[in-house]
Amino acid sequence: MAGTSAIGIQQSIILETIRGTDLGEWKVLILDGGSRKLIDGVVGEDDILELNITNIEQIEERRPMNKEMDAVYLLSPLPHILDCLMADLERRRYRRTFLVWTSLLPLDLQNRLDRSSMAKQQIVSASVLNVDYYPRESHLITLRDPWSFPTLFHPACNHLVRHHMEELAQKIVSICVSLGEYPTIRYYHPRKPSHEASILCSHLARFVQTQLDQYAKYNTDFPPVSSRPRGLLIIADRSLDLFAPLLHEFTYQAMVHDLLPLTEGDKLYYRPAARQGEKTERDKDQEIGEKDSIWVKFRHLHMKDLLDELVKDFNAFKAQNPQFADSENQATINSIKDMLAGLPKFQQGKEAYSLHLSMTQDAMNIFQERRLADIASVEQSLATGLDEDYKKPKNLADQVVRLLDDDAIQFPDRLRLIVQYLLYRDGLLTTDIQKLLAHARLPAQDSEVIYNLEHLGAHVTRALKDSRPVVAQYPFGKREAQAPSSNESGLSRFEPALKVVLEEHCRGALDETIFPFTKPHLDAAEALTGQENVSQASLRSAKPTWARTRPSTLEPRQRILVFMAGGATYSESRACYEVSQSLNKDIYLATTHMLTPSLYLRQVGDLSVDRRRLDLPADRPKPRAPDHLFEKDMPAPPPPASSHKPQPPVESMQQMRMRDDSAHQKPVNGTSHHQPSPSQSASSARGNLLKDRDKEGEKKKKKHNFFSSKK
Repeated sequence: MAGTSAIGIQQSIILETIRGTDLGEWKVLILDGGSRKLIDGVVGEDDILELNITNIEQIEERRPMNKEMDAVYLLSPLPHILDCLMADLERRRYRRTFLVWTSLLPLDLQNRLDRSSMAKQQIVSASVLNVDYYPRESHLITLRDPWSFPTLFHPACNHLVRHHMEELAQKIVSICVSLGEYPTIRYYHPRKPSHEASILCSHLARFVQTQLDQYAKYNTDFPPVSSRPRGLLIIADRSLDLFAPLLHEFTYQAMVHDLLPLTEGDKLYYRPAARQGEKTERDKDQEIGEKDSIWVKFRHLHMKDLLDELVKDFNAFKAQNPQFADSENQATINSIKDMLAGLPKFQQGKEAYSLHLSMTQDAMNIFQERRLADIASVEQSLATGLDEDYKKPKNLADQVVRLLDDDAIQFPDRLRLIVQYLLYRDGLLTTDIQKLLAHARLPAQDSEVIYNLEHLGAHVTRALKDSRPVVAQYPFGKREAQAPSSNESGLSRFEPALKVVLEEHCRGALDETIFPFTKPHLDAAEALTGQENVSQASLRSAKPTWARTRPSTLEPRQRILVFMAGGATYSESRACYEVSQSLNKDIYLATTHMLTPSLYLRQVGDLSVDRRRLDLPADRPKPRAPDHLFEKDMPAPPPPASSHKPQPPVESMQQMRMRDDSAHQKPVNGTSHHQPSPSQSASSARGNLLKDRDKEGEKKKKKHNFFSSKK
């Protein structure tokens, strides 16, 4: 997948934009807290400094005046960040300004900037990058927005949904623009919707379609000419697959996120515990990411194969570094030189293998302690509706109750098991739910997780004489019974619904009633006539089909972007990579945030708590520009006299005392040397800023305005 990495694409966009401001002069790069996170995720500081950038500063922090230097501002389009920018322009902190926004500036903020005379005088160029997203892997993109889940599904957040979907749509459009795709759009529409959020995907799809059309209208070079088939955007939400976030997945990446105490922020870390008898220091955080070739190579491998592959790979690594192997031969000058030259790379490789062997061992220890093999055997039957022989399972209720009564099974695993059994039965009698909770000995608040699943479209309860089938009907049908393959684990028979969706789309068999198009007459016809042959290039420049001589595997691959609102799982990420490989596509999974089973259960449980306890960003105080940006410059001290003669020490001390005494004398003629305090200056400046906002809709008056000149 070389050349198609979302990380590489975003990195190239950022660096090319900074390089485009290079007029042969040195500049300062100004970031804010949000844009710095975007930059740090994909671009190294050294790469930026090589582009005639002297240093990188943050707009919210105190910075020196630099009136002789040009500045490149790469900023988030937020009101308080615009306040910071306007304060810099008012003070003429830099000579000239090259302004770059990470995404489209809202119209009211753009109008405010356009009215500023200071902005017109100092801003040389202004542009929009459309990079307001976080590539986590080559084909996995997140928005780092876990609050999206309660915003979309909590009943008390209904009035926030529209604005939130408009924000999501803008970020999805940013991803499409970065990829150079003007895709057809399909969205998830449940067959028999029963929850209020069932219309979420249809509304989001139409917001995205409208914004994409608007972007193409005002940017005539979009989409860029390409020989790739036209891309596809599939919009789904968490209700598409309620099993995937609950099952125990035994591929490496999913398993360690489920079982190990990883530290996750802007980057991912794990701290292997020092083991008894080990000589080396291991009790420190170690980073896991795309620069770790072992992680990238093995993260989707099943744990039953991982240990053998790690050992094989490590032996190959040692063979490539024979100078570090234990040897009885006496070291020579040349051998020592070879060892020192390869030492940093060898040490990094050694630490990486040590980390992954530790993680694998720690995960397998937990697997044994928590009896996950027994749990997973039942889970697979519940999620697939088939036993290990691909036949209808028997006595599942007895197996579930037996595990709930087992003291070796941990409480979170019991809750996951109950929820999966409820989904398998498509709802239970209220009395049966209470009996299962009693067997599991779960706290009362865990019942909230079960009943809150209704907000995601699950049938939680059923009446005694309910006409629905006793076993749930899977949205895409069950796979036909077949003999398990020799390399398939009986504990990993389940495939996420997203994988089935992608495979059926690529075969042209995806049901249009479940995944309709936003433009059915145009897009559906294009899909049915063979989307492999439909290019984003114009027909005049496209090469005719009969003239193509290359094999299909060498032709540019179609790009498919899947957006999962409300969070995606690592099993779904793995499925996208697998379908990309097997069907010769470039599939990108974008989502609001990544889900682990524990996070998913907590977020579902929070759907019934008071909204004030959710700490939603929409309910927090709006961020403000720091006061120090509005402080007036203090007058510079007078330069020292150049003709000062050295004085004896005693006389110097006497002069110091005289100056101290004079400092306490009253000023002559009632004058005062008192200067306004910084806080008073900041208050005055912020008052002018608020007046400027309040007077926007009124007639122009002859009154001093903080951000504009007198009229």
